[in-house]
Amino acid sequence: MTTDVGGDRTRAAAGAEPPGVVLVGARGYGLHHRANIDRLVAAGACTLTAVVDPTLGSTEDGGVPVVADVAAARSVGPVDVVVVAAPIAAHLPLALAALDAGADVLLEKPPVTTRAALAELLDAERRTGRVVQVGFQSLGSAAVPAFRSGAVVGRVRSAAAVGTWRRDAGYWERSSWAGKRRIAGVDVLDGVVANPLAHAVATALAVVGCRRAEDVVRVEVELYRANAIDGDDTSAVRVTTAAGLEATAAVTLCAPEETIPRVRVRGATGAATFAYTLDEVTRDDGDGRGTDTDTDTVHHDRTDLLENLLDHRRTGADLLVPLASTGAFVEVLEAVRATEPVQIDHPHVTWTGEGAERHPVVADVEAIVARAADELALFSEVGAPWAHAVRDEVLHRFVVDGPDGARTEVATSLDGAGTVPSSVPRPYLHPVRTLGGVHVSAHHPGDHDWHAGVGPAIPDVDGVNCWGGRTYVHGAGYVWRDDHGTVTVDWAAALGDTRTVDVSWRGPDGRPVLHEERVTSARALGPDAWELRIASSFRTPGDAPVRLGGPGSNGRVGAGYGGFFWRFPACDDVEVRTASATGEAAVHGSVAPWVSWSADFDGGAATIALEALGHRDPWFVRAAEYPAIGSALAWSTPAVVRPGVPLVRAFRAVVADGRADPVELLGRSSAAH
Repeated sequence: MTTDVGGDRTRAAAGAEPPGVVLVGARGYGLHHRANIDRLVAAGACTLTAVVDPTLGSTEDGGVPVVADVAAARSVGPVDVVVVAAPIAAHLPLALAALDAGADVLLEKPPVTTRAALAELLDAERRTGRVVQVGFQSLGSAAVPAFRSGAVVGRVRSAAAVGTWRRDAGYWERSSWAGKRRIAGVDVLDGVVANPLAHAVATALAVVGCRRAEDVVRVEVELYRANAIDGDDTSAVRVTTAAGLEATAAVTLCAPEETIPRVRVRGATGAATFAYTLDEVTRDDGDGRGTDTDTDTVHHDRTDLLENLLDHRRTGADLLVPLASTGAFVEVLEAVRATEPVQIDHPHVTWTGEGAERHPVVADVEAIVARAADELALFSEVGAPWAHAVRDEVLHRFVVDGPDGARTEVATSLDGAGTVPSSVPRPYLHPVRTLGGVHVSAHHPGDHDWHAGVGPAIPDVDGVNCWGGRTYVHGAGYVWRDDHGTVTVDWAAALGDTRTVDVSWRGPDGRPVLHEERVTSARALGPDAWELRIASSFRTPGDAPVRLGGPGSNGRVGAGYGGFFWRFPACDDVEVRTASATGEAAVHGSVAPWVSWSADFDGGAATIALEALGHRDPWFVRAAEYPAIGSALAWSTPAVVRPGVPLVRAFRAVVADGRADPVELLGRSSAAH
């Protein structure tokens, strides 16, 4: 494989000064790179010009200058190679800056998380004539070409990665981006596939010869999480290659104990297991798993990727992990980006440890992971009891006139089938957007999986949990109970911009405990705002009254959530207020005609002004713990639906781009109605 995509380039001649290396990111995994660079410096292979790390707060690190950025390093000494061991979100800009500075790059994995970012970085390689080597260290093992040559199992037919690791709460608290899928407008996808066990996925792909994007025909993923994170911690991947081979990975961070990750390889003449962290290949007894009596284990040499990059500069040797060869892995990340992780239901998770050492263990996860690898299958295909492969179906798309006259989709109604049973499947709106495209709703966030977009949710419908999660029991607190219901759409009709649905709220046995007619409409209110109206008419399914309650009415003071609920995505500089109160503490529990929420979201600022129509329930507000507002149907006492007397709750919301005056927005809505 040739990797010199930049045409003629000047390499260090024999006997010239060794190349200067700059390390970006000196802590965390950067410590490993620092030790490796120091080793190569001692061997005379390079020099360490400078370190870039804003967390150091000093002018030197181990006798090496600390500078602000790669450009500043040029004033200290030569900048020939830049090693990037920074947070994932910084990989692209740092690598681009290094290439533009005339340096070659060793970029930690994952190089980037999107197809578009990879294309931008590849273009920068071509433009600058420099190269990027990606830090998939396992691909420096001589075992990979041994498999590819047919020397181990003949022609490779499949490779299945197995990884069972354990990560505790401290791991997910290590940084602001840990466990996040997106931060500051950048997809980081921090989870088991993209980061901790990325080597397992990349190694399986390499063993079947699937390196570049064009080698991929199909990617299937199932992503799950037991931790309260946005990313995935227990996932299955299956890639079908252009050559008709399959590479799979079944990986988890929720095992009882950590084991050595392996890739099970099947070929025309047998099977073998590749313990890639040890560079050991063991011939198997035919089932791809190996046995305790196997003695046919071969240790393979490994080439350090920085040494390989330095050798490439000096002699033109092929790079072992050139940027283009990670295209197949980035295709996997595209599938991860398009698939939101599903919560693993509570009966299948046991929490152990305390404080920073607290961690979840998924029941029987080691056996399930092994079975998925054996069968080259996804978790749902091997009968994992927590697998939930059903996805939401779109019920309706609300479209209004946008600022340029074009019809703009502003909200999507989903049936909730993708919600796990303990989070209560129910219809809801998501995503809800401004006319400018800023998303102002979230569903199934890592902190509360049962928070689902925008719409009604009630924690206690005559003893049925139609909210999700644990049930609040007076005197006992929140406990897991088998009392979760479901909310289903029985009938729907649309007339213009208005949609009417009949909804059944059902108990665990499937019997209706509450009926609802829900009317939702959307319309434009000018070039920067639109109006959402939702009205619910609740009625009893029989001749007995139905009690609607929640933690507030069941004894938890100040926690009267339940009724209409709007969960926002992560946002900053929140301003929540009513006409007479400002701030979370003042607005929470207050009774006012309207409440507004202004904040900086991913993509821009937005304002949501929510008005209660014909009722005055207290407002529920969360800003510090998580971002949400709601109208509390049962703040301190239950609401009762009596036979023949519908209980009606109606709302209108104005969704606007920017930070707007809620009084003006609601006045605009009233005038337009």
